[in-house]
Amino acid sequence: MPKLKTKKAAAKRYKVTGTGKIKRNKSNTQHILGKKTTKRKRKLRKATLVDKTVSNSVKKKLLPYA
Repeated sequence: MPKLKTKKAAAKRYKVTGTGKIKRNKSNTQHILGKKTTKRKRKLRKATLVDKTVSNSVKKKLLPYA
């Protein structure tokens, strides 16, 4: 059986932590930033974890060797 290919779009967007959880960056940080408060933009800078309900499908379908 051949090796499974990793979806490169997913590999660029997600990182796997040491405990096996999936880390992602938050959205809404690229443009139209003038109307967003400084506090909101600061909180958007930090990465967060993918929700447990979605992480299994991300691992299986997009990152087969994660």
